[in-house]
Amino acid sequence: MSRQQHHRWMAQALQRARKGFYSTHPNPRVGCVIVKNGRMLGAGWHEFSGGPHAEVNAIAAAEIPAGADFYVTLEPCSHHGRTPPCVDALIAAGAARVIVAMQDPNPEVSGRGLEQLRAGGIEVITGVLESQARELNRGFIKRMERQLPFVSVKMALSLDGRSALANGASKWISGEPARRDVQFLRARASAILSSSQTVLDDDPSLNLRLSNQELGQTREARQPIRVLVDSKLRLSGREKVFSSAGEIWIYTCSDDAERKHRLLERGAQVIEMTASETGGLKLSAMLQDMAARGINEVHTECGSRLAGALIEQRLADEMILYLAPHLLGSRARGGFDLGELTAMDQRRSCRICDTRRIGEDLRLTLNFEQD
Repeated sequence: MSRQQHHRWMAQALQRARKGFYSTHPNPRVGCVIVKNGRMLGAGWHEFSGGPHAEVNAIAAAEIPAGADFYVTLEPCSHHGRTPPCVDALIAAGAARVIVAMQDPNPEVSGRGLEQLRAGGIEVITGVLESQARELNRGFIKRMERQLPFVSVKMALSLDGRSALANGASKWISGEPARRDVQFLRARASAILSSSQTVLDDDPSLNLRLSNQELGQTREARQPIRVLVDSKLRLSGREKVFSSAGEIWIYTCSDDAERKHRLLERGAQVIEMTASETGGLKLSAMLQDMAARGINEVHTECGSRLAGALIEQRLADEMILYLAPHLLGSRARGGFDLGELTAMDQRRSCRICDTRRIGEDLRLTLNFEQD
């Protein structure tokens, strides 16, 4: 089979994988198609954590004769987790070839699945549309390879780069279409990260307000975990964020038992961390802890201080800016507090990956250059 045909069928498998885009957390998004004699015989995708994997769903979709080719976007699992190993299902199905987009970065798999397939007499081809497969699971891959989540910093700004008036007013810089677009960013994330200052200033709910129909999935929409940086436990528990459904994690350096208790009573999980040299929360340690708890992708909705710290400390991977056609003037608040830069080589550089108009606003997607 030609390289072009391999690409064609792997693209179909990636399309299936995207059907689980909003629902597989903390598992990766995986798709599978089964082909023989140039015809697709079955297709499936991993829909939710704990549910059948893509390969099993594809096999169940139709009667599969021996000698078929399986196109899978991620190396089939070889270990017993919440479901049996997919490698065993492929061998039992009599697969002739398994074409894989990328090796699984999970150390529990990491090539073992491919080895078992070859040992079972199955031809294995790897690296077909690998870059597309990696982009689909960028958070899962970073968590497995670097024990950190993928961090996306979102900010709504005026054309002159301002995030709020001097008095703190920021509703609304961007238009309603842009605010709805943000809901889809929330939906793809494992967690929404904000700060106690943003919660105290704006009193947001930080919840997902899209239905499963709007997300194009059959399962009920999953609420991302709300993660709040509250180093001194200033939150009272009466803020709006505590009144909506979903988990809340609060990271703090405070050991104040009374303040902790009032937040625990509101259903929050309070996670105490060792303070940094400056007395604040060490963001890198917090993100490592979040990754250890299964967080793949972090979407931020915070003010200039936390956003700036994530960028300055090189913890942010991506930035999504909604530029609104307004001017707020030089006395309004800036978008990112990076401290005072005294030389141009101290600036953080980005690469523009995508630009598109959302209503009257312009959405820029940028990747940070990694050191």
